[in-house]
Amino acid sequence: MSRPFRAVSIRQLRALAALAETGSITAAANKLHLTQPAVTLQLRNLQALAGIPLIQRRSDGMQLTDAGLEVLALSERIEAAIAACDTSLEMIAGKTAGRISIGAVSTAKYFVPFAISGFLKLNPKIDVRLFIGNRQEIGSALRGYELDIAIMGRPPVDLEVETHLIGDHPHVIIAPTAHRLARKSDVALTELAGETFLTREPGSGTRSLMEQLFGSAGIRPTIGMEMGSNETIKQAVIAGLGIAFLSAHTVATELDERRLVILDVVGLPVVRQWYVVTRNDKVLLPPARAMLDFLKAEGPQFLPRTDRRMRLTRPSAPPAGHRIKR
Repeated sequence: MSRPFRAVSIRQLRALAALAETGSITAAANKLHLTQPAVTLQLRNLQALAGIPLIQRRSDGMQLTDAGLEVLALSERIEAAIAACDTSLEMIAGKTAGRISIGAVSTAKYFVPFAISGFLKLNPKIDVRLFIGNRQEIGSALRGYELDIAIMGRPPVDLEVETHLIGDHPHVIIAPTAHRLARKSDVALTELAGETFLTREPGSGTRSLMEQLFGSAGIRPTIGMEMGSNETIKQAVIAGLGIAFLSAHTVATELDERRLVILDVVGLPVVRQWYVVTRNDKVLLPPARAMLDFLKAEGPQFLPRTDRRMRLTRPSAPPAGHRIKR
């Protein structure tokens, strides 16, 4: 960093961040509750310190240059550090026990709330904030220093992170109980080529894993509908709109209630793992560190039990002499 740029101020960085978010000096001034000339001055001084253009004027507004994006990333890191310091000072002053920001991929919502509940029973004064999103969204939140801890299946490859294994994460193909293959054993993957699949949106880890599974077999599955939640997919499968490749952890209740079945497909389940993920350069304050230690030690007990349910690949046969009502 050049010596002149060391004189950068938080006001200048916040002016750039507001401009990046709003796209205009006027909107940035309104966001910061400043006058337009004041914001213009902050940006002019910041650009002078940088020594290269940070802002590009366009017909549809103002946009940051590559250099501007680099300075914006600095601003985000500084804001995260200020927020962490604020929490630490509050703890020292005895005003609060601290806050934790946790992100989890949507499939993990079937066990993460139970883990948080277990932690809060031991630490009732800690404020836990939970963000649920797909893999891309959780990765983006990690990059932006918005999360202390993330729970996901595949840690980002473009970040230096610390990972801790929680346990296995099996994936299966589910179908309605009346499906033609519901009672068949050792179903070949090729027998599903003509089936209609209901899938998660692109960017979902489950969707990527399904594409890898069929791609390795040289099969292109027919996609019926893309849906943004596992709950919607489960209801659509129950309704007979198609079958789906999903985490076994998302369908435990429906299997127990015999509203869904797991097809006995050769090579399945596909087993991946659950990880607790933190950034190497993210300073974890005591509350977040306590949560991380809790998840490392106790996290596996909160995973849905699938051993017994994996055997529910077909609905129970009716008693002898009993006719199924249609």
